Amino acid sequence: MGTEPGDVQPDGARAGTVERNPRPARWLHAGVYVTVIVLLATGWWLLLGHEGSPSVVARATGVSDADLHTVTGWVLAGLTVLAVVAGARGWRTFWRESVRFHRGDGAWFRRWPAAIFTGRFGRHEGRFDPGQRIANLVLVATLVALVVSGVGLVLVSGGPAFVWFSLVHRWSTYVVTPVVVGHVIIASGILPGYRGVWRAMHLGGKLHERDAHRVWPAWTERATGHAHNPRHRR
Repeated sequence: MGTEPGDVQPDGARAGTVERNPRPARWLHAGVYVTVIVLLATGWWLLLGHEGSPSVVARATGVSDADLHTVTGWVLAGLTVLAVVAGARGWRTFWRESVRFHRGDGAWFRRWPAAIFTGRFGRHEGRFDPGQRIANLVLVATLVALVVSGVGLVLVSGGPAFVWFSLVHRWSTYVVTPVVVGHVIIASGILPGYRGVWRAMHLGGKLHERDAHRVWPAWTERATGHAHNPRHRR
């Protein structure tokens, strides 16, 4: 069975580890989550009516929340364009894997609430688990909506278009916030079932095979050539 770019354990990697994400993906991820966190912090601060009172982020940077929100929005827009232009192959893989659903995904979702504590996830066959696939699609859709509506708010000074852009921007913020918070909680590895997965986007993108087998069994088998070992399950 073929492997995806970045799926194969590189020469020199420590035994018992597997590279989940290559360096370009890790750098893009870092840039996106830093800008999104700044945008959410300043955006919610302004949305809650604190424009006249600088937030902690504004005081730390010496830039007003409104200006910081605008500048960071342009940075996110630039990262989006860069990702589309320079990472076309990676985007194709991302989309193909994110929209691929299987018959057993329902069983995975039924086991998921308990599995976040026990680590006994249902098996799935994709690079992303079923929950990740949905989160991927929601995140991309809402972030694109935020970028487009944010650019519109900067370029349009008033009228119906401004009102429409403002409405899209506000509701996209409502949708993306809980998804980002959930992603941070899961990716941090503080939940027992997801312990160790934070390494997939940090420290060289390599994580222990036992952690990879627990969360992404079929992908790990393709990446390492090792069949699932029950000892990997916690």
